[in-house]
Amino acid sequence: MSPPALSVRVERWPIAGSFAISRGAKTEAVVVVAELSDGSHRGRGECVPYARYGETVEGVAAAIEAMAPDIARGLDRERLQSAMAGGAARNALDCAFWDLAAKRAARPVHELLGLAAPKPVTTALTISLATPEAMAQAAAAAAERALLKVKLGAPGDPARIAAVRRAAPRAELIVDANEGWTADDLATNLAACAQADVTLVEQPLPAANDDALARIARPLAICADESVHGHASLPALVGKYDAVNIKLDKTGGLTEALAMAGEAERLGFTLMVGCMVATSLALAPAMLVAQRARVVDLDGALLLARDRPHGLRYDASRVHPPTSALWG
Repeated sequence: MSPPALSVRVERWPIAGSFAISRGAKTEAVVVVAELSDGSHRGRGECVPYARYGETVEGVAAAIEAMAPDIARGLDRERLQSAMAGGAARNALDCAFWDLAAKRAARPVHELLGLAAPKPVTTALTISLATPEAMAQAAAAAAERALLKVKLGAPGDPARIAAVRRAAPRAELIVDANEGWTADDLATNLAACAQADVTLVEQPLPAANDDALARIARPLAICADESVHGHASLPALVGKYDAVNIKLDKTGGLTEALAMAGEAERLGFTLMVGCMVATSLALAPAMLVAQRARVVDLDGALLLARDRPHGLRYDASRVHPPTSALWG
């Protein structure tokens, strides 16, 4: 079978309103799509460059395009893992290889992996960082959902989480501080979250300054996000975190994400699966990892003003696995 041809494109998808976290706000999702075609079959993968790690749209697109000669010479998904570093660029190519393999075999990716067919899972819906009043209004509009993810990470967070809890008294709440807290306000903010019956807090401290987590009594589960990448980063997190957030744009693809999930479970971490704001094409592979996760946050496509054709189906708080028309 001849090697596939590679093409790369950048797409812009408007966000419904604005999406705000502790590091800033944006009004569109800029994604990079890698496509592998052998003339008869086409495989696609989508990624979102991570500015937090120095990635840019132009740099990620160029990194993918730079692999075209190697792919033409027979580079496959297995060798891709060592040919590229983890990150968004490898994610798009890794997922494109999986999609192409599924299309060529006329079998879904879960069968190629020897996994059970994926089932619908409950996903969080994100409440963007804003004033307590605005966040309460957003939470009230989504109060019937099973799981809400609350973005914090700025002065006044205790008032924000209290307002959200009053507005959504029955929803399970998780919090993402996006490295926005400090060792000085950590205890106060965690206490406020515990008071609001929050289940889990993601990345309260900067990744380079999270040692304090090993020295305090944690009143609720603490989940690593910016502190965790691939499976090699896991051992250093033992004793500081209770859970890890697996995102394909950080791990560098589905292949590494599945390896990381297994290693995280072996080390005793609870699994969370997350995503960037992106279309359903980026979220679809993560549905396979979500099958073994305690917390699923795959609402990136829900935050867009529109999704691509054949997107994931959301039914109240549930997200359904992709069809082959989308991916895999």
